[in-house]
Amino acid sequence: MKLTKQIGLFVAASMLAFACGAPSGTVETTDAQEVSEATGKTLSLKTDATSIAWRGYKPTGQHFGQIPATAGELVVADGTITGGSFTFDIPSLTIEDLEAGSENHGKLYGHLQSADFFDAANHPTATFEITSTEPFTANDEVADKEEFKSANTPNSASDLSPEAPTHWISGNLTMRGTTKNIKFPAAVTISDGAVKAKAGFNIDRTAWGLSYGDEATAADKAKDQFIYNTVSLVLDVTAQ
Repeated sequence: MKLTKQIGLFVAASMLAFACGAPSGTVETTDAQEVSEATGKTLSLKTDATSIAWRGYKPTGQHFGQIPATAGELVVADGTITGGSFTFDIPSLTIEDLEAGSENHGKLYGHLQSADFFDAANHPTATFEITSTEPFTANDEVADKEEFKSANTPNSASDLSPEAPTHWISGNLTMRGTTKNIKFPAAVTISDGAVKAKAGFNIDRTAWGLSYGDEATAADKAKDQFIYNTVSLVLDVTAQ
């Protein structure tokens, strides 16, 4: 576990992600929460200035790429984010560690889009709705999950967390028709009418039904043949 201390002022919060945390809270996934009606000024997501990077792991390697955000908004009142929502296009997911057009790229892309993972034919979009934000205090910490050790052990939550978090962001993430509330630390700034937020955290893909190669069954097969349940997300979001 690594203590992540707040540096500087914390301004107002938000963007993509998860369940409201009290001080000393940590990244977690819980049942869906009620989304309150937001009040204030609505800012549009700048899709050309926003990136959502993903990374998946298995003992023998890693894959990574981007998931495009196609639309979204943040609502700001009195210098604080009061709500917001985002939409992500699953068929437009990119894979950056394999050459586009190659056989392996095509196989992995098809597998990720299939019912084994995102089931894009039935669920072509994913959504996120902010449910709350809380200040990140000097006593808050980001706890790391114990992972099976390999040459490609997933990046820890504390290493992915931004250097100077200002807020805990909470929201409902919907994928494959399943909605869960998640919480993560983010570094948020509001300046010149724009909101910028950076965050990095892990989720357990199986909570949304992406269970192919579930590591929980790894005891029944060779250790190098499972896929880690942990998926890393790194966000850089701008709304104006």
